[in-house]
Amino acid sequence: MTEITDVMEYIPFASHLGIEMNEAEDGYAEGQLELTSELSSNPGHLIAHGGVPFALADTVGGAAVVSLNYTVTPTIDMRIDYLNPATTDLVAEAEVIRNGDSVAVADIDVRDQDGTEIATVRGVYKTGGHDGESAWTGGDDASSFIEQ
Repeated sequence: MTEITDVMEYIPFASHLGIEMNEAEDGYAEGQLELTSELSSNPGHLIAHGGVPFALADTVGGAAVVSLNYTVTPTIDMRIDYLNPATTDLVAEAEVIRNGDSVAVADIDVRDQDGTEIATVRGVYKTGGHDGESAWTGGDDASSFIEQ
């Protein structure tokens, strides 16, 4: 069986940012990201650009959904509430709260390495296509990376 955490390493954007998946199983996922100067929104200080916690949350939320569906689950919508600026490494935890035939919903919490809440996020992901097709069409179907 292919580990979901291994599959997530195939995502070029997540790899580029340095997102590392620690766990993805049974609708739960955890990942982390080292905050580097390249990810900062301020040239004089280490403060994460808003897209950094967003991308981490999206990746970890998607991994939680994939851990239940074993197929590609593209993001449909995300809502993020930024609570504090991120000035250190980040950790995100996601839990699937609904896993339907066509849509899944995950709640994601992003914290810094000291436990300070950075953002709360709700992600909505496509879980199925039509007529048995993958939710993701076009090009190579990445669901072949995921084996049950």
